[in-house]
Amino acid sequence: MKMTKQGFTLIELMIVVAIIGILAAIAIPKFADLINKSKEGATKGSLSSVRSAIQVYYGDNEGWFPADDLACLTAAAKYLNEIPVAKLPATGHPDIAAVAAAQSEAGGWMYNNDTAVANTWGNFAVNCTHEDLKAAGKWSTF
Repeated sequence: MKMTKQGFTLIELMIVVAIIGILAAIAIPKFADLINKSKEGATKGSLSSVRSAIQVYYGDNEGWFPADDLACLTAAAKYLNEIPVAKLPATGHPDIAAVAAAQSEAGGWMYNNDTAVANTWGNFAVNCTHEDLKAAGKWSTF
């Protein structure tokens, strides 16, 4: 009676492990890039949401933008439940929801509440001067 061969040889297993290693080396950097792109998309979506809430406030208050650090938008959750977190991947800034009164490199958000400067009064932007992941422009221009 002839014995039949069962299982894989060591060479076959090594080839499979090598192929899996090559696929992982290709897939892991792409996965990390997708995570950063999703953070960027979330930040741009949050930027749009806050700008919309500011415009609704502007309409409700007969042409006046909020004069504070946007705490009036979250009071009693009338316009927003909370100021969203700004996630700025590949910039070195932490993920924070802080709102500053002037453009800087602190991360978070920037809101100009100075009524004396009419051309920038009411502007809301990302508080960062780095380019986005596509290098299409500065974060603050979105």
